[in-house]
Amino acid sequence: MLLEEPTRTDQIRLTLQARYDELTAEYEAERDRGHLLRLVEASDTAGDDQADSGTKAAERDAFRSVLGVILDRRAQYEHALSRLAAGSYGHCEGCSAPIPVERLEIFPAATSCVACKQTRERRAA
Repeated sequence: MLLEEPTRTDQIRLTLQARYDELTAEYEAERDRGHLLRLVEASDTAGDDQADSGTKAAERDAFRSVLGVILDRRAQYEHALSRLAAGSYGHCEGCSAPIPVERLEIFPAATSCVACKQTRERRAA
C-alpha cells in the first residue's frame, strides 16, 4: 500500500496546529503556575509592607500580561487555521493579494501582506 505524501495544505495545517497546541500547553502551564503563586501569596502575607505589596502587585500584572500575550498568539493561530479551512489562508485580509511565502514561513499566522501591515502600523503610530 502506498502512502500519500502530505499536500502543501496538510503541511501548513500541521505546522499551524502544532504551534496552536504548543501555545495551549504553555497557557495551561502558566495558568497552573499562577494558581500556585496565588496560593503561596495568600498564605504568605503576614508582615508585608508597602514594598512587598507593590512587588506582589507587579508580579500579578506581569503574570496577567504573559497570559494575555499567549492567548493573543493562540487566537492568531486559531484564526489562521480557520482561514486555511475556508481557503483564504495566504492572502491578505486587507487587499486580498498573496502574502509572500517568506513572510508566512517566518510568521505562519500572518493575515496581511507587508504593504498593508506597514500601512496599519503607520496609522497606529
